[in-house]
Amino acid sequence: MAALLSQRALNRATLARQMLLERRKATVVQAIEKLGGLQAQAPNPPYIGLWSRLESFRREQLTDALKKRRIVRMSTLRATLHLMTASDALAWRPLLEAVHQRGLSGEHARALEGIDRTAVVKAGWALLDEGPLTSTELGQALAARWKDRAPASLAALIRNNVPLVHLPPAGSWNSHQNAQLQPIRQWLGESDDEATSATQDDLLLRYLAAFGPATLADAGAWSGLAGWKAVAERLRPQLRVFTGEQGQALFDLPRAPRPDPDTPAPPRLVAEWDNLLLSHVDRGRVMSEAHRARVFTVNGIVRGTVLLDGFVAGTWKIERAKNAATVVLEPFTRWSKSDRLGVQEEAMRLLAFATDGEGERHGIRVL
Repeated sequence: MAALLSQRALNRATLARQMLLERRKATVVQAIEKLGGLQAQAPNPPYIGLWSRLESFRREQLTDALKKRRIVRMSTLRATLHLMTASDALAWRPLLEAVHQRGLSGEHARALEGIDRTAVVKAGWALLDEGPLTSTELGQALAARWKDRAPASLAALIRNNVPLVHLPPAGSWNSHQNAQLQPIRQWLGESDDEATSATQDDLLLRYLAAFGPATLADAGAWSGLAGWKAVAERLRPQLRVFTGEQGQALFDLPRAPRPDPDTPAPPRLVAEWDNLLLSHVDRGRVMSEAHRARVFTVNGIVRGTVLLDGFVAGTWKIERAKNAATVVLEPFTRWSKSDRLGVQEEAMRLLAFATDGEGERHGIRVL
């Protein structure tokens, strides 16, 4: 009979693998590889995600890794923008092709109805062979040939069929300019002969290392892919299976860390859109369902969260005014005095990391 794992045991295992029980000594590349990528549709959250996990992390370390092409920003898991190591991006993106094809739905699907998609993609490749383009430039160039089609939908067709890197400075700290796009092999100087695509078996092992123990549905929520049952059957001799509190089968790597459920978990400020909250169907291992609406907003924002004893206990944001920056904390329940002090100390450390101005006033406001 499979051993039972409580929600608290799942919490501590997940936090350990996500480097949130203690800050680690690791390079940016090592950390992003271990974490299975960082969601990155906004430029600053991945920096804060690394700050919350690494000892002595400085913003320039990630910026430098992006410039030196060790880390790339591109659409991968769930057809959303992530920071990935160059090697993972090359290996994983072909496997995620089906996820990106499903991304062409709704308005784009209607706008592209009846078009020769193969011809459009071929034309997009030709345009990008001449040099990087923004999505707007790409759509406008294609619309010069397909005049009855929306430029945005033509560009979306290319983005979902061609593995495109967002070139720095896009994706770097405080950079909000439109990204120039370039096929990943051009950006990295790789040829098709050097291709090393991952298999879905590889992906499950990497997922469990970063987010396990987990169900097969969890793996689908993280990646956007289906077909995990057959993968688990092939890998079963390499896996260990536990049972969750709801009777669900939880797959894991035999030697992966599963700390004692009573292991202390220090206060942490988790970045917006952090994969900690996006990589399981059941988020109960880190967050009560009762708090979901206060973290996941109706307009698609995933707010920055406060972890206390390993679980989401509130949200945070930074507000800026002239010569001042304030962390605004919103507790979901009454925090103890020691918890409040621990969160405030962490918030002051975040301000020191995230702000530049000498003489700037730093403060904390609790709602």
